Amino acid sequence: MKEFKNFWRVIYRNKKAFSGAIILIMFLLMAAVGTRVLKLDMTIRFDERYQGPSLKHLLGTDFGGRDTFIQMVYGSKEVLTVGFFSALFTIAIGFTIGAFSGLMGGWIDTVLMFITNLFLTIPSFPIMMIMTAMIKIKGPLAFAIILSVWSWGGLARTIRSQILSLKHRDFIVACRIMGLSNRHIIFKEIMPNLVSFIAINFIMTMQGAIVASVGLMMLGLAPYSPTNWGMMLNLAIQNSAGIFNPKAYYYLASPILCLALFQTGCIFFANGLDEALNPRLRNQ
Repeated sequence: MKEFKNFWRVIYRNKKAFSGAIILIMFLLMAAVGTRVLKLDMTIRFDERYQGPSLKHLLGTDFGGRDTFIQMVYGSKEVLTVGFFSALFTIAIGFTIGAFSGLMGGWIDTVLMFITNLFLTIPSFPIMMIMTAMIKIKGPLAFAIILSVWSWGGLARTIRSQILSLKHRDFIVACRIMGLSNRHIIFKEIMPNLVSFIAINFIMTMQGAIVASVGLMMLGLAPYSPTNWGMMLNLAIQNSAGIFNPKAYYYLASPILCLALFQTGCIFFANGLDEALNPRLRNQ
């Protein structure tokens, strides 16, 4: 409890990080609570199409007279779920490969870094486009796996460099002398020293995964979900001619602004994570 209070005390002192935390909490509440409070009605009502923002429709209505704000709320749940699991899988793969590569060294390091460099060399987004087109995605979990498969390379190399700087420290040498396993050394001794680094990468990886998922959905390469922010952009452009139709500007701009606000929240919150999770920086 004391550590939790210290964490939020540091976040509160850092105004940029605190602003980012408020934004992210708002999105989490929107996804967790908003979908239970608000009722999604996708019934087409042409007499209410392209209405502007009002008390009845906070962000106006789309080409079918459906409430844009409620669609944004329901879309946030799927978008955040995909982003969370994608970041979780990416961190797990990148940390494991980078840690074992740096700690073991020798031919294991050579092989793992060769595979990592191979993944880094090939552009990720075209590969994701091909995979989403070829593989039948049945839910957010499968979508997250596809997004994470080609996203761990940079993290693995960074973790390896961190491990190389830690592996000759006294506490690691002591673990070697005591005969402790590599698994124990990586997950019990080294990982706690990289908590702040991993947390920052988790936030930024989640941000990147959400942008990628929205982009793939906008291109029509992922499962159809009308409330997903990417599909809302797709429908705004294809069905509403949102770029040229002034009446559809609210429907087109809403998911763009929502995505931009979420990215801003991630960047701001990550700004204070290192200080909040690193005791040495916190004491200074």
